[in-house]
Amino acid sequence: MLIEIGQSLLLTIAYLFSCFLLFFIGKIVYQLLNPSIKVNEELVIKDNLAFALSNTGYYIGLLLAIAGAMTGDSLGLVADLLSVLLYGIIGIILLNISLLIADKLILRKFKIRAEICDKQNAGVGLVEGATATGSGLIIYAGLYTGYGIPSAIGFWLFGQVIFIITGLVYNAILPYDTDEHLAKSNVAVGIGKAGALIGIANVLRAAIMHPFEGWETAAIIISYEVILGLLFLPLCRLVTDKILLPGQNLTDEIINQEQPNIGAAIIEAFAYIGGSVLITLAI
Repeated sequence: MLIEIGQSLLLTIAYLFSCFLLFFIGKIVYQLLNPSIKVNEELVIKDNLAFALSNTGYYIGLLLAIAGAMTGDSLGLVADLLSVLLYGIIGIILLNISLLIADKLILRKFKIRAEICDKQNAGVGLVEGATATGSGLIIYAGLYTGYGIPSAIGFWLFGQVIFIITGLVYNAILPYDTDEHLAKSNVAVGIGKAGALIGIANVLRAAIMHPFEGWETAAIIISYEVILGLLFLPLCRLVTDKILLPGQNLTDEIINQEQPNIGAAIIEAFAYIGGSVLITLAI
């Protein structure tokens, strides 16, 4: 009995070590891709909330990517550790590519580093963090399927395209331009958009994790569930406006006040993420 407990403890330590190693690699890769950013200075000296939100979103996405690498059947300790490290590094690479793409497309109207590090725009920081978290969910699902590296990359690529399109069309369901108000450092707008992005990414995660029956079937399933999610977004906002915040106008609370109502925006973000959970449970 004691021997079994000891072996189990050693396995746990080995897996935890591999996770910490991957997390450290992910942090180094982020720093290499953003050499102008001094993380400690932003977090400690400047007390930069915008950077903290963006960086935390990246770390959440990184953990999700690592979690995807940890899934699968056991093939023995050495084989498992090598597999975790290989898939984990692939996940880290995909996550950072996702962030670069999102910065160029979802946040294409902004000079990201200037907004986050110079202006300390927390709204933009939130949205960038949400794109990293959402991409982490997509990568997790692709690695979780366990169909090999080509399939994982294929799922990531298809999911990334849908995710980016969602970010680009999000404004269509709103009576205001989110980019315009993010440029004004409206944190409430950033909270709502971040919730919508994470909600759609969660729907994508569930769609990708369906049993794989070929790429044509997978594309149909993923497209169907994402379209359902996109149609559900306006309903989530209506529920927030009429049920969760009765007697108030959500748009007025978020953009038509001298001080945007951050509490109302948090409720809106919850509605998007909560709605995505209901969708994944219902289909």
